[in-house]
Amino acid sequence: MNLRTLRVAALLGACLAPTPVLAWGSEGHVLVAAIARSRLTPETLAKVDAILAQDKDQSTPSDMLSRSYWADVWREHGHRETALWHYADIELDHPDLDAACYGHPRSAQPASEGPAETCVVDRARDFATELGEPATTPAERILALKYVMHLLGDMHQPLHMADNHDHGGNCVAISLGQPRTVNLHGYWDSVVVGELGKDARAILARLNGEITPVLAAQWTQGDFASWGKETNAVAVTVAYSFPTPPRCENHMPPLELPKWYDARSQAAAATQLKRAGVRLALVLEKALGPLSLMGVSAPPAPPAP
Repeated sequence: MNLRTLRVAALLGACLAPTPVLAWGSEGHVLVAAIARSRLTPETLAKVDAILAQDKDQSTPSDMLSRSYWADVWREHGHRETALWHYADIELDHPDLDAACYGHPRSAQPASEGPAETCVVDRARDFATELGEPATTPAERILALKYVMHLLGDMHQPLHMADNHDHGGNCVAISLGQPRTVNLHGYWDSVVVGELGKDARAILARLNGEITPVLAAQWTQGDFASWGKETNAVAVTVAYSFPTPPRCENHMPPLELPKWYDARSQAAAATQLKRAGVRLALVLEKALGPLSLMGVSAPPAPPAP
């Protein structure tokens, strides 16, 4: 592991302290941000840190990894108008991304003003575009960066890109062994990520080590819509791969997971986290790499040891 990755892993360990359960779990979002951070060029990394250094919001710590789950904290603290931005309910029985994205309404200017009825695919794209525009105000650029970091993670969580008339699995109870239960969405948010391991450094090192140049090249192809459809396919083939996909039913006892489900889910989640990290790095490089942003001065490089 190189020195930069070690620094990221140290930050990762600090950020994986117990926190509220959020989309992908805060742990999942931090892993995505950590993978992306380890892949950024020094110039782009300096710009990311310089933008975040201007942020006075105290909802989360101010580092890149902690800001990766800021959008969930913001939503849960009185900003429900942003709730639909985190997912796209592509129905199993009628898969239609256009419908799940409310017909792709035009983004407000600035993007942080809405619209409320839109989906994660369009929001991620709109904030990424805004992040890379020289005319974006410093305050809006901060928001765009935080949303890009978060929404790239969300759109790789399978149950943020699929629905079986069950609120993305939120009303399907899963048994984890009596008396522990969780809903299917919560399983994919947090349980499956927690099962990847207990040591944050080891998880990050393993995931980064599995990203070969060939895989990275494959994963950087396509666009936001194709990435969302790919995640939906993971939901269909893995997350909802029950003999009969469950729906919301009153008084339905918690489902027992098939014996093979945990292993397949962990493998799929690991792949999705890696894809999200690689693609987040790509998006940040495209938005910030070639720009000299007005009002954002990158800190000087440290002296060579």
